[in-house]
Order: sequence, then C-alpha cells, then structure tokens
Amino acid sequence: MLDSLNLETVENIQKLLVERKIYSTRAAKELFLNNRYQRIAADGSNRIFLRIQPADFPDCIIIIPAGNSPSDLAESRSAWKIGRHLEHSGVPVPKLYCWHPETGVLVFEDLGDKRLHDITRHSTPGAACKGRSVFSFYQETIENLAKMQIRGGTGFQQEWCWDTPRYDLALMVEKESHYFLRAFWHGFLGIETVPGIEGEFRDIAKRAGDAPGDYFLHRDFQCRNIMIKDNAVRFIDFQGGRLGPLGYDIASLLIDPYSGLSMQMQEQLLAEYIESVGNYLSVDKELFVQQFNLLAVQRNLQIIGAFSYLSQIKEKPFFKDYIRPALFSLHVRLKGKIFNEYTSLKTMVHFGLREMEKM
Repeated sequence: MLDSLNLETVENIQKLLVERKIYSTRAAKELFLNNRYQRIAADGSNRIFLRIQPADFPDCIIIIPAGNSPSDLAESRSAWKIGRHLEHSGVPVPKLYCWHPETGVLVFEDLGDKRLHDITRHSTPGAACKGRSVFSFYQETIENLAKMQIRGGTGFQQEWCWDTPRYDLALMVEKESHYFLRAFWHGFLGIETVPGIEGEFRDIAKRAGDAPGDYFLHRDFQCRNIMIKDNAVRFIDFQGGRLGPLGYDIASLLIDPYSGLSMQMQEQLLAEYIESVGNYLSVDKELFVQQFNLLAVQRNLQIIGAFSYLSQIKEKPFFKDYIRPALFSLHVRLKGKIFNEYTSLKTMVHFGLREMEKM
C-alpha cells in the first residue's frame, strides 16, 4: 500500500465505491489487497491521483485531497460541482462517478495518458495523428472552449468556487502581476523592484478588466489539461473555474509555453476562435483582439510566476525549462502598440531574458 494512504483513507475509498455501486464489496477490497492501482504523477498539484483498472469494472481515477483542511475540501467540492455543471452543459469533461463530501475523495473517468501536449511535442502542425493533424485537434479544442465558456457561464453558481468567484482586478494584481514580481523577479532572479512597475501592472490590469466577465473561465486552459481519448479532446483540471472574460482561456491556450505554437498558428487559431464564439454571440473583432492581448499579458505574467515558484520553492525542475519561452512570448507581445508606454515592464522582461541565458 502507498505510504501516503492511511487505513482510514483506504476504508473511506472502499466504502464510497461500494455505496455508489461502482464496485462490489469484494472488488473494492481487492483493489488495495492486491495492489490493483497505480499512483499517477501530477504537475503542480499536491493531490494524490490513483489509477484503478480492475477487470470488468469502469476505468477510474481516484483523486484524494492533499489534506483535510477547509481549503482542500473546498477544492474537491469545486471539482465535483463545476464538473457536473460542465458535463450537463455538453462540455467534453470526464464522466464524474462520485464524490465524498466528508473526505473530499473524487472518482472520475480515467481518460488515459495522452495529452494535447504529447501531440504537439512529437508532431508538426500538419502531421497526422491517427488520421488527424495537430491543427485539427486545436480546432476541436477551441470549438469546445467557446461552448464551455458560454454555455458553462449560463447558470454557473459562484458559490461553487473554492478560490475566488470572479476574475477581477484584485486577482490580476495579486495572483498574476505580483506573482511575477514575487516569484520570478524577487525570488528567482533576486532583484529589487523596478521603479514605476507597480503603476504599470495596475494600469494593464484595469484595461484588461474592461472586458465583459460573465463567462465561464477555466483559468488553466493549456495543452497539459487537454486529454485525448478515442481521438477526441477532453478537458480536465477545471476545479479552479470561475466567472471571467472570454479572452483569457484562449490566450492561455495559444501562448502556452508547453506547446510553443508559432505566431502564425496562434493568429489562425485566434481567428477560428472568434468565429466559434460568433456562433453564440456578436463579437467586435477589433475590440476583442485588443482585450485578448491585454489578457494574454496577464496570463503570461501568471505563467512565469507559477513556473518560478514551482521550480524553486516546490523543487519541481520540470517547470524551469519553460520560464524562458514564457518570457520570450511576453517580450514579443509587449512589442504591440497598445503596450508602448510600459517601459518598466519591457526593461524587466528584456533583462530577465538575458539572465536566463546565463543559466
């Protein structure tokens, strides 16, 4: 038995599987007696993921909270409540089998190991993967993203959120631009604050916050959270969802340093995304692109901060390799005319790139 699973946890899992009629009593006991499970590595999460594959029963993933704090249990509740809402909205998420409110244990459909990231890493955009190009997987992704954001925003209950109920100015400043400042600039590079940067951060956030924000926002919509099962896309890791603007999630997908999409492909996919959104509501393309660019900067700052924190504080070296690509993406984005006045941020990004080259 895994040393991270105590007897009480095992018994709770067995009881849940039996009560919800997923497994028989005998099958549930055999899962742990015969080690018929496998721990799956998680990216930035501290939760425990177990793959269960007994014969004649559904393939399942059991998700165990990192602890039993109110925050841990609230995150689990969000995964269940938001997942059920998205499932009922026709969004391609895993089947949600059951949830135990007292312990936070979740049982979801096992979607396998293939992610959109795996396809982008091993293929060129036009290369075939079981008869499909990488581009076609992205097309399917953005069509379903538009559906998730608009249908998922309808009837969404803010009480389901375990972090914050909305993507707003306070979140943009504290958990994105200041995250960049704390984790990357101060923590990773060890440099003091650049004069004028606080005002620039607040101004960018205020302008980004002008975008309408009553849509479902995944907030970590990138290629490692998009699974491929039966040659179709499925979305995971939606427990951090809340209400927010349309442009943020598509920005997350397109500037994702894991995939390293070319600017040409980003532009093509953005155009297709705007067309997909147009199937649901009217879009002012010029205004949307401006809001998209502002939100892309916000997301880029968050990515750099998160990767710096995870690689340095959490000691997960996997993330370090993606800091420089994320910085370069931000450097390119800031060349746009709408960012002409943000000289302090441009100086910081340029300096950060030079420092990363020395490492």
